[in-house]
Amino acid sequence: MKVWKSVVSAALVSVLLAGCGSNAGTDNEQNEVKAGSTVNLKVFVAQPRLKEHYDKYIEQFKAKEKADKNIEVNVQLEMPPADNAPQILKTRLASNDAPDVFALHAVNEIPPFSKAGYLEDLSNQPFVDKLLDSVKPSVTDASGKVVAVPLETLSWGYLYNKDIFKEQGLEVPTTLTEMKAVVEKLKAAGITPFELSYKEAWVPQLFLPLTVGALTQTEHKDFVEKMNKDEASFSDMKALFDVFDLVNANGTDKALEVGADDGAAAYATGKAAMWIQGPWYAETILKSNPDVNFGVAPMPLNDNPDDTKINLSTSTSLAVSSSSKNKEVALDFVNYILDDKDSSAFYEALKFNPVAKVHTFKSFPWVDDALKYVNEGKAYQDPKIPQAVKDESGKALQGYYSGQLNQQQVIDALDKAWKSYNKVNK
Repeated sequence: MKVWKSVVSAALVSVLLAGCGSNAGTDNEQNEVKAGSTVNLKVFVAQPRLKEHYDKYIEQFKAKEKADKNIEVNVQLEMPPADNAPQILKTRLASNDAPDVFALHAVNEIPPFSKAGYLEDLSNQPFVDKLLDSVKPSVTDASGKVVAVPLETLSWGYLYNKDIFKEQGLEVPTTLTEMKAVVEKLKAAGITPFELSYKEAWVPQLFLPLTVGALTQTEHKDFVEKMNKDEASFSDMKALFDVFDLVNANGTDKALEVGADDGAAAYATGKAAMWIQGPWYAETILKSNPDVNFGVAPMPLNDNPDDTKINLSTSTSLAVSSSSKNKEVALDFVNYILDDKDSSAFYEALKFNPVAKVHTFKSFPWVDDALKYVNEGKAYQDPKIPQAVKDESGKALQGYYSGQLNQQQVIDALDKAWKSYNKVNK
């Protein structure tokens, strides 16, 4: 597997930003959609495992548009895998071929996409007043405009099998030394400690925000700021390897052959006690085994319990392209995502957290687990790491796992990726 590559994502962001002030947001003229019209709406969401739920909700939206406005809507739903989606979307945006509605990561992608002028201002849309006060800032750009409707808000670290922990008399570890003791006790009982599923690069990439997010709470508080100025290095984040090595040495086999969906199925059936993954896989896990009892806990990085915290983030969110030819219907669609009557059932089916005042469903047990840490102040906001750096980290850690790269080569790749990002964002 070839993993030592130049940073393609940074180049795409460069092209994307070059569009600012040219084609971006200029092809905007809208005519009111007349009753009896047919509109073709392109929607781009990189969550293929949840397709059946999106399909069902889209059918409800189409029925509502027909009933309310007598508009026939044909929705072309594109759901690429998460590994390919960012580059596909950036290429589309840069070539003026944007979907009408597309998913983006709120923390990582709103800043560059908004700067490039590719996001419609949604500040005056009805859904905005429904957002929880804690959620609204995450979909607001630097100029104060709301530019997306949030789907996923996350509290994550790793997943652990509560029944296995209880049977083995284990407590959730608060330090790396305690985690090592948990690992040894599981192995002594013949239980594999960790599920490994690195076929898709975005999964090993998860170790990056967990490491950076936690360490910037204590000894490296200005790491992100310094990296944005080319004044720091990932050599400050070597705890990444301490955790990654521990997990890999005590995990399931053939990680590079196992995708996240297969990993979810294996974890659901008890093949391992823990998985470095987020609760966004809850729906897939429970589909494989409705009776599995899992919780969410923060991953220890070292022996400082102050660094053991939950990651808080808003990830998948839906934006409207500023160049959409079907803006009226696109705006109807993103407003329907938080429909007073229908959205609670939609979010609950997806196993997502409530994000709006209109959401009435009860939070899930794993959400309550994470919330306990949040309420105790043991949480941090997902760090603002450029997407190009995250993409590079996934590939580099695949290479490190397979023995093709050493620690210094991984550090050099991540430093280079961030510097390349800086060059096109100064």
